[in-house]
Amino acid sequence: MDLLNTLVDKGLRRELPTREEALAVLATSDDDLLDVVAAAGKVRRHWFGRRVKLNYLVNLKSGLCPEDCSYCSQRLGSQAGILKYTWLKPDQASDAAAAGVAGGAKRVCLVASGRGPTDRDVDRVSETIKAIKENNEGVEVCACLGLLSDGQAERLREAGADAYNHNLNTSEATYGEITTTHTYADRVDTVEKAHAAGLSACSGLIAGMGESDEDLVDVVFSLRELDPDSVPVNFLIPFEGTPLGKEWNLTPQRCLRILAMTRFVCPDVEVRIAGGREVHLRTMQPLALHLANSIFLGDYLTSEGQAGKADLEMIADAGFEVEGTDQVTLPEHRAAGGCHDGGGGCGSEGGGVCGSAAVPEAAEPSTAAEPRTAADPRTDLVAVRRRGAGTDLAPNA
Repeated sequence: MDLLNTLVDKGLRRELPTREEALAVLATSDDDLLDVVAAAGKVRRHWFGRRVKLNYLVNLKSGLCPEDCSYCSQRLGSQAGILKYTWLKPDQASDAAAAGVAGGAKRVCLVASGRGPTDRDVDRVSETIKAIKENNEGVEVCACLGLLSDGQAERLREAGADAYNHNLNTSEATYGEITTTHTYADRVDTVEKAHAAGLSACSGLIAGMGESDEDLVDVVFSLRELDPDSVPVNFLIPFEGTPLGKEWNLTPQRCLRILAMTRFVCPDVEVRIAGGREVHLRTMQPLALHLANSIFLGDYLTSEGQAGKADLEMIADAGFEVEGTDQVTLPEHRAAGGCHDGGGGCGSEGGGVCGSAAVPEAAEPSTAAEPRTAADPRTDLVAVRRRGAGTDLAPNA
């Protein structure tokens, strides 16, 4: 397929695909799916080999959020029966992180619900970061605390944080449909604050909220412009008791196309399969490792994930290897900081507008693609987390 050959060549050169090429990936038929995976896999292996980075989530404060994000089980007014608790103490968080590190995690992600941290919250998280670093040699720590105020990113960096996560989630055009208590611009501002403070920026998306192909391409192109080092791809977990609790729009094949499109647009970035992989990719998860070079180990913030042991077996059975703490995740040109130039994203050609290049005839979206159908609801796969942080039970790591 000429389209895939073109996208592989561009991915190896870090050249931005056109919007039409990205849309064409999402429009491919199930008959062509393995060809799409194989092509994106070439790009993934070129930049990351067969390494898989493991990340581990610690939910520092669960529920009780004043924001109204429609997809979130911790949102204002949520009726989802999730765990609710206030801040973990630094030693509790450190113990939780140690379980993930023992399971093979290289990065620990510290998450707290809420609009954004107070200065006191930053102090609290700073103590937690120091405790984790003291007890776990070589571990990376990423903070995810919501919208940042001036100076807070710098303070987290001084405390030892390596990265900051704040997802764009969906396209700017549709952002107001999923959240009204803050704006898309607020999220962009926080990612830029993390960059400016010298933190590795982590920002991604949520697929399956009823968005169009155009919305997915818009948000991934926007992420390319922001130039984060890590792009988590979440698949909506439809929690009962949330406004999007009945949205079951994804199939395993659709998820693989989304991951492939993200890899082609962000070829040399850590693409992470995040929340919802067990719910929507299901038995197709091993194929996704050919597209993404990073996953979360064990459970998520408020839902249970695949058993940590099963994650490790899946990686080995698929012919991949867990990335060690002594290995550098990013390609040399990114690890050295050479791509954060604020000029249109890593590998952008001439600083032009995304998708402004001429489109090869072969890259036109296929009109023969089979229509997508919504997946059958798999409510049996949506399990509320009842172990780990905030409980007396051992975590899943």
